[in-house]
Amino acid sequence: MTRLLAAALALAGLTACAPPGPAASAGKLVVAGYGGSYQEAFEQAVLPGFEKSCGCEVTYVAGSSTDTVAKLKAQKDAPQIDVALIDDGPQAQAVQAGLLAELDPGTVTRLDKVAKVARLPGDVGVGFALTATGLAYNSDWYADNGLKPPERLADLADPKLKGKVVLPSISNTYGVGALMLAARAGGGSESDIGPGFEGIEKVAANAFTFDTTADVSNYFLQGQAVASVWGGSRVETLADKDFPITFVYPEEGAIPLVATANVVNGAPHADLAQKFVNALLQPGIQEKLAAEGYDGPTVSDATLDAALAARVVGPEQAAGMTPLDWNAVNGARAAWTDRWTKEVERS
Repeated sequence: MTRLLAAALALAGLTACAPPGPAASAGKLVVAGYGGSYQEAFEQAVLPGFEKSCGCEVTYVAGSSTDTVAKLKAQKDAPQIDVALIDDGPQAQAVQAGLLAELDPGTVTRLDKVAKVARLPGDVGVGFALTATGLAYNSDWYADNGLKPPERLADLADPKLKGKVVLPSISNTYGVGALMLAARAGGGSESDIGPGFEGIEKVAANAFTFDTTADVSNYFLQGQAVASVWGGSRVETLADKDFPITFVYPEEGAIPLVATANVVNGAPHADLAQKFVNALLQPGIQEKLAAEGYDGPTVSDATLDAALAARVVGPEQAAGMTPLDWNAVNGARAAWTDRWTKEVERS
C-alpha cells in the first residue's frame, strides 16, 4: 500500500492543508490507528506529505480499534490523541462516551462527497474506507465437488460442508456480522436477535473452529476451510496470492464495515486534526487505498479502473447495504456473547 500511496500524495498534493505562513507555528499531531500494513502506509506515505504541507509533526500510535477507544477513555480528562482511526462498532461506543468531536464543515470540506453509508450521525467522525462482510468460498473445491456457489448464509449449512467451515467468533466484528446476516435472513434485527441465533446454529454445526483473529487466511491456505463469513477486502488480498477464493454479497444483504476517522473531543491540536481528516477524504488517497488494500472509496469523485472497481465495494453495493445499529448492538453485545458461548460454540 505504501508504494502507491506515496505516488498518490504527489498527485493529490494533500490540498486539504495549505502550507503555513511565516508566522505559523508547527503543531504536533498524534494519530492513533490500525497497525500492520495500515501503520506502514500512514508512516511512510500519508504522514510525511501531511507534515510537509502543514508544517507539523505527526506521531502514529498503532493499536486495534478497541485498544484505541480504551486509550481515549483513560485520557478523557486530558486527551493526548488528536485523531482516532477506528472501526464503526467501537466508534459508536466512543461517541456514546463523549470521546469524539463533531467535524467542522468549514475545514472538512469534502463531507458532501461522502457516501451515505459512510456519513456518521451528526458528522461525529466520517468513514474513509469501506468493505463488506459477506461470504467467502474456495471456488476450485466447490467446482471439484459439484457444489453450487453459496448465495446466502444458510447455504453454509449444507451437510456436504461438514467440518469444512470456519466461522468468526462473536468477539470480532465479522462474528457480529455473521449473527446479523442470520437475523436478517430470518426476519430478525438488532432488537430481535432470536432468528439470528437460530440461523447461525445451523451453520455452526458445520464449523470446525471459530476464529478470533478476524483473519482466516491460513485456514483456507491449508485446506481446512472451504467457506466462511469474511470481509471482501481480506478475500481479495488472499486472491492476490493466486488462491481460488471468491467473495459473495449474500442475498440477505452484506454488512458494511466502515473504517472511520475521528477528531478526539478536547484534542490538543483540534484544528490540525480536522485538516488531517479532510486529507484522508482526498480522491487520490482513497484511490490508492483501494488499489493496495481493496478498501472501497467513500467519496464520490474517486476514480478506479474497471478491474479494480470490480474487487471493491462500489457505489451500487454501498447504496444497497444497511449499516448496523451499533448502539443497539453494543448495548446487547455482552448478552449476545454469553448466549453465543452457550449455544453456538458449545462442544
